[in-house]
Amino acid sequence: MAKRWSPYGPGALAAGCVALLLSGCSFPAPEATSPPATGVGAGSSAPPLALLPATMPGTPPAGETAKAGRMTDKPQASPDPDSSAGPGVAPVTAYFVLVDDGGRHGVRFGCNDSLVGSVRPGGAGDARLKAAITALLDDGQHHGNTYNALGASRLTFLSGSFDGTTVTVYLSGTLNQGGTCDLPRIEAQLTQTALEAVGAIRADIYINGETLADYLKLK
Repeated sequence: MAKRWSPYGPGALAAGCVALLLSGCSFPAPEATSPPATGVGAGSSAPPLALLPATMPGTPPAGETAKAGRMTDKPQASPDPDSSAGPGVAPVTAYFVLVDDGGRHGVRFGCNDSLVGSVRPGGAGDARLKAAITALLDDGQHHGNTYNALGASRLTFLSGSFDGTTVTVYLSGTLNQGGTCDLPRIEAQLTQTALEAVGAIRADIYINGETLADYLKLK
């Protein structure tokens, strides 16, 4: 009995393989896969912006730049508080008397006199008060057409202070006055000169440790 041919037999399989080889058939290559997108919309794993450095490498922060700019500025010159004279130092005003002027050229006081100011070389800081008072003590009795009731005295400026409201002046020596009318003149000259020198609203003046009012009572 003849054998039946089967399409699934070994011979058929070998023949099929030969036919495939002759026709250049090959198994399909696997599809290439592309890497996932790195954009923000594709679920990027890049660090958030808040974690990135705020400045580029080698660039100083804004605060550091500002500091560097200030370092190049010229320092501002400041006046020397110990200087007693020089350019820019404001003068002081010492007060003298126009006898029997009746207030025509100044403030009327005492024996119908006028109190008038005279500009003198000034000082800076504490030196202003000393410069103003010393102008009264060293100027003699007459200065132009004005009278200085302190001109015949031998007084020395010891010290002075100013607390923002009251100016205090300490003098020592001998006060010589030329008559009854000189008492209000001495008080007005010393008081107004001290007030003006520092911008005070009250003046306490001492001569040899006594207040000016008490000292003048003895004269």
